[in-house]
Amino acid sequence: MKKLFNLFLLILTLFVFNSLYAEPTNYTYNYDFWNEQVASPDAYRVSAYILGTTLGVGHFRDPQGLFIRDNRIYICDSGNNRIIKVEVQENGEHVVVANVSSVIIDGVESRFNYPMDVFENRDGKIFIADTNNNRVLILDKEWNFINVIYKPDDDSLRNLDDGEISEFTDFLPFKLVVDFANRIFVQARNINKGLMEFVRTRQREEQEEHIESWEFAGFMGANKVNVNIIDYIWKLISTQAQRDRMQLFIPTEYTNVALDRDGFIYVTNATGQIDPVRRLNAMGQDILIRNGYEDPVGDLVYGTAANIRGPSRFIDVVAFDNDSYACFDRNRGRIFMYDFQGNLLYAFGGVGNREGLFIMPVALDRMGYSLYALDSRSAAITRFDLTDYGTLINKALEEYRAGRYESSAEEWEKVLKMNGNHDLAYIGIGRAALRQGDYLKAMRYYKLKHYREGYGKAFQLYRKIWMEENLWWILIVLGVVILLPPAVKFTIKTIKEIREA
Repeated sequence: MKKLFNLFLLILTLFVFNSLYAEPTNYTYNYDFWNEQVASPDAYRVSAYILGTTLGVGHFRDPQGLFIRDNRIYICDSGNNRIIKVEVQENGEHVVVANVSSVIIDGVESRFNYPMDVFENRDGKIFIADTNNNRVLILDKEWNFINVIYKPDDDSLRNLDDGEISEFTDFLPFKLVVDFANRIFVQARNINKGLMEFVRTRQREEQEEHIESWEFAGFMGANKVNVNIIDYIWKLISTQAQRDRMQLFIPTEYTNVALDRDGFIYVTNATGQIDPVRRLNAMGQDILIRNGYEDPVGDLVYGTAANIRGPSRFIDVVAFDNDSYACFDRNRGRIFMYDFQGNLLYAFGGVGNREGLFIMPVALDRMGYSLYALDSRSAAITRFDLTDYGTLINKALEEYRAGRYESSAEEWEKVLKMNGNHDLAYIGIGRAALRQGDYLKAMRYYKLKHYREGYGKAFQLYRKIWMEENLWWILIVLGVVILLPPAVKFTIKTIKEIREA
């Protein structure tokens, strides 16, 4: 009896020890065909929690921007009016290599004033949304001044006020990206016409230096206006005084902007469940694929726990090399990962004060497949690294995008062994089978998860092949069905005529 009691204590001690010292974890989940949350293994785990003090630069204060290029991390420490540049060493250590709070313009020091975003292009140039200075700064890789963009003098930046044209707002850039053609796309406060586009116009030599210049080219990719039909009818029959008090039918401004590996622009808005994430081509058209059970809108079912209400509101987005993308929900502090078809891969995170949770999410970026999430309230960056489960899912997507369908199916099979409730694994196997021409297998896996669109396509292709392989039998049967009755009738008639003769 004493031995059993000691064994019980040993098992209990090991369990408590494992609970205390296990890796940090978060509740990870997905949605099934019926829009019910289904728990899944962790796809990401917290691997680092980065504070200003741990970097040796003092406390961050209301940081608002985060950008990553290769192994370089730029942090907009907005409240301290500075930008911190960090390099990640091979051993995983984060080392500060620059702490910049001003720039020299024409021999005079000009200090940053609440910078909210930063971007490094392929040439190493640094672009800064210096928000409260009402400007966009262009610097070289050594932080030397190249040029500056102020509010454009353009008629499109004016509006009607009591019948007269007037300036409508200060130029407050807060998010920006630079594409492969060195076009600058800026989202500014109180501008709902889309992204402001600035194009490089010329290079001139001045005092043996090349001076680059940008000019305003217009707006790109404005949000769609969604009008409630009842509100629209009511507005038609209302008096002028009533219409003046109504909310205008105007597009909302974007909350963030990001660039993918192909040069397409991802944007987010806080409208909730009406296209909260979009992918824009060069014409400003939304080309995001939405072939999942539901559109990529974050949580499909939500309550009012902790006094948090309403749908997910995306504050940032980041695209991966396998064309998947992650969206950061400001409302509930969750990260939603979608594949290139718009299927939800997994969601994790939440609101709270421990590692892996957030209070006020503001920015999200990646280094490889590692995610860096910035929280302005806790003034900290959380690094998430893939688990074995998450690695398998991304490997399956990579293999499929590379055209290695058999290998992709094998990876999805491994995912199913770890999580038999992962709908996309079944769909992924069906998708790979469809590409390989095994339409019966594709139909079987699609049917398991009620993926009607895929099942219909596989069935259509299977039916076509079946018809081609059995065409002669079909023609023979049709011939018999068509020709046999007249032949029998003719035979009976002939025999009758012979007997009567």
